[in-house]
Amino acid sequence: MTSFRNTPRRRGRRGVALVLAALAASATVLTGCAGEEAPENALASDAALPTEIPPGTKLVIADQTERQQQFLRTSGELDKLPFEYEFANFVGGPAVLEAFRAGAADVAYVGDTPPIQALVAGQDVPIIAALQSDPNSIRLAVAPGKSVTKLSDLKGTKIAYAEGTAQQAVVLRALDQAGLAPSDVELIRLQLAEFPDAIRTGQVDVAPLNEPNLTRYLRNDGASVIPIEESDGTSTGLSFLYARREALQDPAKAAALQAYVAAYIRSIQWANTHPDSWLQSYYVQNQKLEPEDGQRIVDSLGTYTFPHLDQAIVDRQQQTIDVIDNAGELPKKVKAADGFDLRFDDVITKTVNESGASFERTAS
Repeated sequence: MTSFRNTPRRRGRRGVALVLAALAASATVLTGCAGEEAPENALASDAALPTEIPPGTKLVIADQTERQQQFLRTSGELDKLPFEYEFANFVGGPAVLEAFRAGAADVAYVGDTPPIQALVAGQDVPIIAALQSDPNSIRLAVAPGKSVTKLSDLKGTKIAYAEGTAQQAVVLRALDQAGLAPSDVELIRLQLAEFPDAIRTGQVDVAPLNEPNLTRYLRNDGASVIPIEESDGTSTGLSFLYARREALQDPAKAAALQAYVAAYIRSIQWANTHPDSWLQSYYVQNQKLEPEDGQRIVDSLGTYTFPHLDQAIVDRQQQTIDVIDNAGELPKKVKAADGFDLRFDDVITKTVNESGASFERTAS
């Protein structure tokens, strides 16, 4: 097996083909693997995480908008990864979850809602790291020609909606804060990738957009967003790394995942301390945005922090579960505590302290 440590490659069609082939092979799989017996010599869920990474160990990393890959490459952490790797790019948590179900990915970066979807689906895909950006990182965009300036104005509107995504929770929190029920609006169920075109062409009146889609959308004539003072609190600003249980049961992959969490934190802390370089390499060169648009995004996301994996983060995730459940959008009850692997807090704590990063955002 060829190692990609010293010759990092960009995710291309082959990465997607890998995932699609695995999905096709598992088309008859209707439920997750949580109930299957663990393989022989599997690492127990309460065992200490190993640190030795045998030669040939490989992780398939599910990415979105090549974000993880670019953090690692630009910071120099990619070349230092002590294992082989491959990136595959996805749009939205549901697609990532299908890759986990097919065994086509080991670890992924997602918003706060896809791990809930995994719990509902019965898939054992625990969170192994958390990333905090500005809580208003997802905004409620308004279609040209529509006047929606308050959350109460959402009544009777068509809203883009994607189950199992962070954007789903944003919509439901917005309705809850406005005293509205899902039946008071028309939820238009779309794929996450369809949101920008749907709002731009007026197929929907409102769509929750994150960056860089939000900045791209706001360049259209008549495009607007609901003001922050109205929409504050609809987004948590949390995102996660989560990994499939089979990877965590493999001692070699578990060790690689621990090393990956450390590299991931260091790479993002590098972006914190080199915002101009990060802006140029990712938003301008990779995402093809104008420098001023990239600057707007960097400013809106603020300094990234890395919360502890502890009861406090579990409670925050439970609050998101409760918002979705109270809206009648969860088919069964689930507990946030079942979706975390708290063993990774040790490597998070060590890396945050060594890198000069922070666990919590300070008041602005």
